[in-house]
Amino acid sequence: MSAERGASNMGYTIDKMLEGVSLEEAEPRVREALAAKGFGVLTEINVKETLKKKLGEEVAPYKILGACKPDMAHKAMMAEPKIGAMLPCNVILRQVEQGTEVSAIDPIASMSAVENQDLMAIATEVRQLLSDMIAAL
Repeated sequence: MSAERGASNMGYTIDKMLEGVSLEEAEPRVREALAAKGFGVLTEINVKETLKKKLGEEVAPYKILGACKPDMAHKAMMAEPKIGAMLPCNVILRQVEQGTEVSAIDPIASMSAVENQDLMAIATEVRQLLSDMIAAL
């Protein structure tokens, strides 16, 4: 049985270590947890494969999932039309010695550069959804 550490906030990400869990095992759990909170995955970048192909570099398994909750994205775009430059919400899965670290962007940290109180209220809602998703893993 694997041990799992609880969710934590590391400044600009919300993190959880899934100890003893491979990235391949973690990914369906992350996708399911995202879906349970109303997020879909719009983009997927396999960093390990990309770096191998483009640079010939070997790195540990690492994936970036671009997650979007359409109603929240719409609200954010209505509050701040250029905010699409900062979307979607990225979630990374990174294979480390202990297992797989899952990290989601903290929307409050990423949106703090934009001085818009309506946007910050939306970012607070999304932060809670992503925190709940990470905690559910």
